[in-house]
Amino acid sequence: MHVLLTGNRGFVGRHLQSAMEDRGWNVLGVDYERHHSDALDFFRYDDGAYDLAIHAAAVVGGRASIDGSPLGVATNLALDSWYFRWLVRTGTPRAVFFSSSAAYPVALQQPGPVRRLVETDIDYEQPGQPDATYGLVKLAGEQLAQYAEAEGCRVHVLRPFSGYGADQDEAYPFPAFIRRARERQDPFEIWGDGSSTRDWVHIDDLVGATLAAVDQDATGPLNIGWGRATSFDELAGLVTAEAGYRPELKHLPTAPQGVHHRVCDPKRMLDVYQPTVTLEEGIRRALAS
Repeated sequence: MHVLLTGNRGFVGRHLQSAMEDRGWNVLGVDYERHHSDALDFFRYDDGAYDLAIHAAAVVGGRASIDGSPLGVATNLALDSWYFRWLVRTGTPRAVFFSSSAAYPVALQQPGPVRRLVETDIDYEQPGQPDATYGLVKLAGEQLAQYAEAEGCRVHVLRPFSGYGADQDEAYPFPAFIRRARERQDPFEIWGDGSSTRDWVHIDDLVGATLAAVDQDATGPLNIGWGRATSFDELAGLVTAEAGYRPELKHLPTAPQGVHHRVCDPKRMLDVYQPTVTLEEGIRRALAS
């Protein structure tokens, strides 16, 4: 298998490249960087032939980046549009596009009972308002994927929820919580009021679900998550308990916090992949690393 992987130096890309090379696949990695292996220039000028392309390159950096740099995040639209143009121009037969849970309407993620988001909650004719420019770009990318499919490229559209792992950048909540627990910080800071929930999925399962979708030729958008709603207060409790202490929780209500609930309905994913790394196990691994 000859594979192009963009974003191979990023969190998801690093783990994907390792897993595919373990399978014996020949992986060419390119990233989105100013001076080295630029994915945008690659899409413009490359004419190579690949069996599969996986697009994981993106400008991203956690909630602070999504809220604080909307124009920077919007650069992803150029990356994604050139990716789909490249797929069609080169006749690449199969591809993966990482969309995001941020593409779902924010109206479905408000305070109140948790609504588990199902793939059909995005109606391309009337999609609703996604989460900031990041979600808007991902929503546009999903629609561009349909045009690429019409030109003969099978595109697997994946919507990961809150991916995490031991080697993730501390701009994201999970590794930031792990660092605070290692330092036994007390009080333990939490952005927002602590009641917002997320659906945490370990990087091993995110990679496993991605490759399973390719192996089994899964069609249509596919959520990647557990369907387990965990509040940030609950996450802090799990992390600090595993670290062996119980601090006071200090909420920062003016810090960026995003939507209130973001939890998936994983039924479609479970038809092709069963996740294996529970949140508790993921916490143990991260604290031990």
